[in-house]
Amino acid sequence: MARVKGGTVAHTRRKKILKQAEGYFGSKHILFKTAKEQVLHSLRYAYVSRREIKRDYRKLWIRRINAGCRVNGISYSRLIDGLNKSGIKINRKMLSEMAINDQAGFKALCETASKSCGK
Repeated sequence: MARVKGGTVAHTRRKKILKQAEGYFGSKHILFKTAKEQVLHSLRYAYVSRREIKRDYRKLWIRRINAGCRVNGISYSRLIDGLNKSGIKINRKMLSEMAINDQAGFKALCETASKSCGK
């Protein structure tokens, strides 16, 4: 059986990895073996970070809502409980925007929530 060389296929595959590793420090952008390892790690970090961003934004929105609640004399948990009991469906992103930009509307929501939760 004749010998088969994978020259162009292997070369293309290696070039693709090295192209992804552009800008990495040291030998990580030059040597294929270390570049491949670093690219795999980088892709994993990117995947995890895309999910962490969502968590971080939710934390930020909750902090903003809590700050707005404290100004209006209600706690964050009582606000959320009161909104749920009164049937108002609004997500935390919009609540945080209201707490910053529409303080009169947010105050009305706080009053509605405090009436619904009994305090």
